[in-house]
Amino acid sequence: MVSGIQAKLFELIKQSLREDESMGLVISDVLSLSTDAVYRRIRQETLMTIEELRKLCIHFDISFDALMDMKAGSAVFSYLNLKEGQFTVEKYLEGILNGLSRLKSAKDAAIYLSVNNVHFFQALNFPQIIRFRLFFWAKTHLMLPEFKTKRFAHEKISSEAYYMGREILSAYNRIPTTEIVDEEMMHGFLKQVLYYLESNLFEDPNYAMFLADRVVKLYDHYMAQAEVGKKFIFGNEQPSSGNELKVYLTGTVNTDSTILYETSKVSGVYLTHNIMNYLHTMDEEYVADSKRILQRQIENSSPLSQVNAKQRIQYFHSMNQLAGKYKQRFEQIINNAHP
Repeated sequence: MVSGIQAKLFELIKQSLREDESMGLVISDVLSLSTDAVYRRIRQETLMTIEELRKLCIHFDISFDALMDMKAGSAVFSYLNLKEGQFTVEKYLEGILNGLSRLKSAKDAAIYLSVNNVHFFQALNFPQIIRFRLFFWAKTHLMLPEFKTKRFAHEKISSEAYYMGREILSAYNRIPTTEIVDEEMMHGFLKQVLYYLESNLFEDPNYAMFLADRVVKLYDHYMAQAEVGKKFIFGNEQPSSGNELKVYLTGTVNTDSTILYETSKVSGVYLTHNIMNYLHTMDEEYVADSKRILQRQIENSSPLSQVNAKQRIQYFHSMNQLAGKYKQRFEQIINNAHP
């Protein structure tokens, strides 16, 4: 029983490491043991103590339940635990960056995702969208006490958050992705901006117009990438090779944002949870089931990248019309408040 748990623990740790990391050296640092002692435990020549199991589970964020034999239909998820007084843009981005770290060096990595409302990775091209989205989540949904009396103000994000966002975006751009979008992309975000404008929760009401303009730029940049089937950072030239992007338009609505990643060694799924939080699992059965569902969605969707130029143009034109209607509404509210 114990040896089985020990073997499974080391397998999960191996999956979580980057390709350039040595499992023996990493575990040696965590447990303050020699590499020889670590490898005796990996080969199961020496059984681990409960305290060693505890340290490794905490360090690698592995639930002890994940080491037990679980019945079919059960899966263990982890999530970003943001306690009161600990919510920052930096902490949120750090969790996502850590999740992408295992994929950055893999040559065969691939991502499949469905977009519900905000395309998080593409929005990183426009940090103001991410900052407002996180502020709205913290104040209006989580109702964190430190946000109770705050109104949204135009401020630059910290250099730390900016560079973490760029690192996440660069990692996303390097990995081939297959993406499913719907007719509601960014609609919920624009509704949130409208809610804050009507509720006088902007320090400067004109910032609502600025955010709407950012959404238009996101649509236009995403369209440019879909046209050539390659991802690149806003303001940069498209790459001559790599950075593959496949975009599909579903005829229905994406009810959640699912991000499935896979390499030859590891695979997992992220799901949106409580608006902006995320659940993560590497359960093999759950990942396989999620991939089957995503593949069925793709089969029933229309390709927009590189082909179907007419449908691609129509889709992004309708998205820009949506943003235009909200800009008109924002302008009316602002003008009525300052006749």
